Amino acid sequence: MQRLGSLGRALLALGLMSYGASGWGQFFGGGDPFRTRDSVAPAAGVTWEPRQPLPGVVPPEFTPPPQSAAPLTLAELTEYALRNNPRARQAWYAARAAAAGVGIEQADYLPQLSGLFGVTRIRPISGTTGVASPPQTRFGPSLSLSYMLFDFARDDQVRAAEYRLLAANLNQNRVLQDVVFQVEQAYYRVLGLELLVKVNELSLENLRTSLDAAGRRRESGLATVADVYRAETQVAQADGVLIRSRGEFEKARGQLASAVGLQVNQTLQLQTFADLPPIQDVMSSVTDLLDRARATRPDVVAAEAQARGARSAAQAASKARYPTLELAGAAGQTGFLDQANRDRPLTTNYSFGLNLRIPLFTGFRDNYALAQAQALAQQAEASRDTLYRQTELDVWQAYYDVKTAAGGIGSTDAQVKSAEQTSQATLARYRAGFGSILDLITAQQDESNARVQRIQSYLDWYTALARLQFSTGFADIISAASGKK
Repeated sequence: MQRLGSLGRALLALGLMSYGASGWGQFFGGGDPFRTRDSVAPAAGVTWEPRQPLPGVVPPEFTPPPQSAAPLTLAELTEYALRNNPRARQAWYAARAAAAGVGIEQADYLPQLSGLFGVTRIRPISGTTGVASPPQTRFGPSLSLSYMLFDFARDDQVRAAEYRLLAANLNQNRVLQDVVFQVEQAYYRVLGLELLVKVNELSLENLRTSLDAAGRRRESGLATVADVYRAETQVAQADGVLIRSRGEFEKARGQLASAVGLQVNQTLQLQTFADLPPIQDVMSSVTDLLDRARATRPDVVAAEAQARGARSAAQAASKARYPTLELAGAAGQTGFLDQANRDRPLTTNYSFGLNLRIPLFTGFRDNYALAQAQALAQQAEASRDTLYRQTELDVWQAYYDVKTAAGGIGSTDAQVKSAEQTSQATLARYRAGFGSILDLITAQQDESNARVQRIQSYLDWYTALARLQFSTGFADIISAASGKK
């Protein structure tokens, strides 16, 4: 390069400039030297095709369901779901990560030590003569120390991490409550749909009885063919309703298996109701439930912890402009490996000092960091307030859903009893040659509808009670309502 001279260097620079960015871009693969664009689809409307086998999806881990000859109770299903549902593990690991975050912040209270062993090959140049000295190979260990003695923002950063850990632990509790709620909902839905299937089977059997009675009356000349067709239509419709209810029942079984963390096709033997159990009223007032939900519901308290953590982070950001005092030190030894200096002894060097760092100008980074932290703190507080109001609404609606469902159960019980008697009496009259097929079908439909409404009212009560338990954040409502101690 030294032999080119000024004219040659000028010509070379002119040539490089004339080649231009486009020329160099083509030389380096059109601006994509690593050919990253080959890893995506060639156009927006073209499906991407992998060039190598896709990674296999690892099935989720789960423990086998309890092996017992007796059907599983709701309590056993819930306990199994808490140990097996992946959402529980996800929330627990998030809490462990937050706990490690506290340790990361607390590490600033301790000194930082690092060791180094290096081998360096150098050829020094004399600063006076410009003559190169013989090459030297140096080696040796060194130890450096850094200890932050005082930092105004450190306590706020630790406090923010501790609030994030508190929020993570509370969120884990809320996730467990949500798992319990999902299991309860799925469990009651399975039981309700199982009873509904039985009701629809009974309804189909009754309609087939009506069809048989209509056929007998037509043979005796007491009914027309239209009566038989009408009865056949009702049988076909009831058969379709039964098929749909069986499909909903199978879907509910899959939902329950998924809620406890199993494959959807896993069969679970459940403890069912021999008969619909009695319903007890919730004794707590809605005011008491609201007060308790505001004070103890995990996600509400977690939102408060997150807001306080964001506020502590904003306070730490506001102190970024303050000076920091740091103790710094280093010590090491240097030796030589080359033949000319091999006999020289190891040289020990060290340095210690105090560093007072005073931020003067950071390109307005601290200003924007503070504005961002304050906005995030206000956002966290707004999210807390939103959840607070939503919690009140959830408790309020769930409480009156329970009250409404409990009030409707008594009327459906009476309706079923009356419809059964009416259906039996109408069938007897029709078989005796009195009444019309329309009256019989209407009475049987009323009986079937009354049974369905009765099952639905019980299912509504249980699901509303589970939702009230979830919205308040504690689990003793069902125990009190079901009479368990």
